[in-house]
Amino acid sequence: MILIALFMLVFIAFAAGFLYFWGINPGEITVFFTNEQSFTLPVVITLCLALLIGLMIGTGVHMLSAFFNSFGHWRGGRRTKKAEEIGTIYRNGVGRLLAGDLKKARTLLQKSLDRDPKRVDSYLALASVELQEGKQAEAIDLLQKARKIDPQGQELLFKLAATYADAGRREEAMMVYKELLASDADNRKAMRALRDLQIEQENLQDALELQKKIVKAASSGPKAEGEKQQLRQLRYQVARAALDQGEVEQAVDVCKDLIKQDASFTPARVTLGDAYRKLGRDNDAVKVYQEGYKALKKSVFLSRLEDLYIGAEDPAALLSYYRSRMQEDSGDLLLKLYLSRLCLRLEMVDEAFEHLTDLESTGIDFPQLHLLLAEAHRRRQKVDQAVVEYQRALGIDSHLSLGFVCAACGAKYAEWQSSCSNCKAWDSLVLPERKQIEDAKPVEGPKAIPHGQREV
Repeated sequence: MILIALFMLVFIAFAAGFLYFWGINPGEITVFFTNEQSFTLPVVITLCLALLIGLMIGTGVHMLSAFFNSFGHWRGGRRTKKAEEIGTIYRNGVGRLLAGDLKKARTLLQKSLDRDPKRVDSYLALASVELQEGKQAEAIDLLQKARKIDPQGQELLFKLAATYADAGRREEAMMVYKELLASDADNRKAMRALRDLQIEQENLQDALELQKKIVKAASSGPKAEGEKQQLRQLRYQVARAALDQGEVEQAVDVCKDLIKQDASFTPARVTLGDAYRKLGRDNDAVKVYQEGYKALKKSVFLSRLEDLYIGAEDPAALLSYYRSRMQEDSGDLLLKLYLSRLCLRLEMVDEAFEHLTDLESTGIDFPQLHLLLAEAHRRRQKVDQAVVEYQRALGIDSHLSLGFVCAACGAKYAEWQSSCSNCKAWDSLVLPERKQIEDAKPVEGPKAIPHGQREV
């Protein structure tokens, strides 16, 4: 009843308004369709018809819009449902992959791809299945298909580049990393990966230029110092290569600069001395080696000094240097070891023996020391003591034990054990020379006469 009453009120208001406007607008409007066809209507009726037509058009547009919206929602709902179903299949496949069930993972991931061939993550996961099965070519094929769908996807490109590198296709891997850097010049991960490949390919200058960019990008943070160290190492490698190629002055300049930056960088000091020797500047080389040993106490400097002085047939100068250094630092046991060895080479046996016994009295125990002691005893005609020291140097006990070595990691053991304590490999301990013995072939010829049965 209320609706009827409301409708009547609206109708009465409309009729009243219509009569009112008709009364104050008594004119007529003629509308021509063509030059000969037209019709004439009162102004109010024309206005009402225009209003009615507008309402009808608006209502039609609204209804069409509502229809298309409903249709779109229906289609969207279907797509969402399909995407959810494919996502569930994909997640189950990844779960099987992580659990090590590669066969089931392959089935599920292939199913997700069949239902949606444009899912890049499905290609990535399926490529991981192929890689775990050792099928690098198949994995690369899948990643290349995914690349056509998403040419700029960083995760995809990194995986493709890494797979190329693992497959030995380093040039292609480098091209992918360069493509990544073309779109993201500050991508440190790509720069580091490309740098490592450049080093493997011995493109040291290219690797150096990349490392300079990495250091600039990582000017602060926990990795900054490590990157600077890597830069120094690459600069050194380039300098060393320059020295080998005869570009000695360039090597000298770089090594000097590296020593200024890091006085503890041993390779730069050694190579600087080597460069001076190539230039014939032996006095400068000696100074570099001596300063290097004084600062760093590294045996390589003593070895270089020995090579230089012995090569120049001037062992007396080397002996003088050793003795003067010992006077400055009598507790330098490394120098004492080298001094004792030099004394043996110069047949200064008593002095050598004195230095070696000083070393032994400190509790130092390693094969080279026992070997030098054995040689000192031998030259002093102390055969029994020499034999004892030779046995110690060779690690031979009273049972003539041959010992064992881990075939997996090389760790040495005096006694056999079921597994290696170092690498945890089982049943890996063998005789150190086992491979050599197994590969050897018995000598064919007359049978040897047992010891004691030979005729005099």
